[in-house]
Amino acid sequence: MVNLLASFLSIVFCFTFSKAISADPVPNSCSYTVITKTSCSSSSQTRDKISLAFGDTYGHEVYAPRLDDPRSKTFEKCSTDTFQIQGPCMYDICYVYLLRLGSDGWKPESVKLYGADGKATTYYFNKFLPNGVWFGYNNCNKSFS
Repeated sequence: MVNLLASFLSIVFCFTFSKAISADPVPNSCSYTVITKTSCSSSSQTRDKISLAFGDTYGHEVYAPRLDDPRSKTFEKCSTDTFQIQGPCMYDICYVYLLRLGSDGWKPESVKLYGADGKATTYYFNKFLPNGVWFGYNNCNKSFS
């Protein structure tokens, strides 16, 4: 009986201990700084809805819906807007996409992303974004020689 109880407790301990070791850790959250520069040849202002997505080669992605705010005059012609965005921690950011929904139009000159490690990556657009289509750059599979 004692052996049976000891075996049972041993199994329970091993199961509990192994679950504690193999359990996924709480996902890390990191802060990112995003600086958008609107082209001087853009519309004077936009009421369009602007969303942003960026990520790394390992599938970590940050999605920021509705960066726009007409009351604070974001995305005005010749302006620079800075956003602090929280998201999962990731390695080197290698892609960025913007989505514009509306009829005003918007021409971003560039988007500069500061990773959690402080490293900056800049993407140059300098063209009017199409309406209702994710548009951007993906450098995740570039090979360097």
